[in-house]
Amino acid sequence: MQDQRKTEIRVGITVVIGLLIFIWILGWAKNFSLSSNQKTILVKFNSVSGLEKGDYVAVNGVRKGFVEDFNIQGDNVIVKLSIDNDVKLKKDATFAISMLDLMGGKKVNINPGTSSEHLNYNEIQNGIFYADIPEVMSMLGSVEGDIPNIIKDVKITLTSLNNYLSDNNLNANIKTSISNLSKASRKLNILLDENRDGIKQLTENTVKLTENVNNFMDENKTSLNKSIEELRIVLSKTDSLLSKVNVFSDEIKNKKNNVGKILYDEKLYDNLSQSLTQLNELTKILIEQLKGKGVNVDANIF
Repeated sequence: MQDQRKTEIRVGITVVIGLLIFIWILGWAKNFSLSSNQKTILVKFNSVSGLEKGDYVAVNGVRKGFVEDFNIQGDNVIVKLSIDNDVKLKKDATFAISMLDLMGGKKVNINPGTSSEHLNYNEIQNGIFYADIPEVMSMLGSVEGDIPNIIKDVKITLTSLNNYLSDNNLNANIKTSISNLSKASRKLNILLDENRDGIKQLTENTVKLTENVNNFMDENKTSLNKSIEELRIVLSKTDSLLSKVNVFSDEIKNKKNNVGKILYDEKLYDNLSQSLTQLNELTKILIEQLKGKGVNVDANIF
C-alpha cells in the first residue's frame, strides 16, 4: 500500500512537471509572459506581406521581442511590436521587415541607431518592407507579358551592333585611326628626345626667372611698399582736388563766386556788347578822319 502511494506521488509530480514544461514551451513559442518586462512600439509599413502575430523581432540579429498586433490605416499597416525593456533605441533607429530564412517566414529587424537622442515611443515610427523571393516572383509575373518584347528588342539591338561592328569600312577606319595615333605618338616621342636639352634649359630658365623675381620682390619690398603708399597718397590728393574742382565748377554755374557772376551776368554781357559796338563805331570815325583832313580835336584845356 505504501509503495502504491509513492508511485502515485511520483506520477503526480511527473505530470505537474510535464505541465509546467509544456506551459513554459508554449509561452516561449507564443511569446506569453507573466511579467511586464516588455514595451511596445508602433511602426508604419506600406506592406507586411507574410508577417504574422508572434513573429519575432530582432535587434541587431538578437531576438528581443515579437509582433503583437496589426492595424490597417488607409494604405499603410500599423504594426505593434513588443520588445524587451533592456533594449535602448535611439532617435535614428530603423525598422525593416525581411525574410526569416529560405524556407519562408518573416521577421522585424531593428537597428537601434547611434543618435544621442532617445527614441520617442509615443510616436509612430516609419518602417521598410524588403521583398522576399515570393514577392520578387510576383513582380516578375506582372512583367511576364513584356519579357518577349524585351528579348526581341535586345535581339534587334545585338543584330544591329553586330552589323555595325562587321562593317569593313568601319574596321578599316578604326585601324587607320589607331595607326595614325601610333605614328603621332612615335613622332611626339622623337620630338621630345630631340628637344630634351632645350626643354631642360627652358625649365631651368623658368626656375631662375622665378627665383630672380622672388629675390627682387624681397630686396625691394620696402621700396615697393613705399611707392604703393605714395601712389595711394597721390590718388587721395587727386581725388580731393577733383572734388574741389567739382565744387568750384558748381559755384561758377550757381554764380556763387566772382567768376560765375562775371560769366553768367546777362547785364554785364549786354554792357560789354554795347561798349564793343560803340568802340567799333568810334574806330570807324577815326579811320575816316585819318583818311580825310585829319582828326579834328576840339578841346578846352583851360
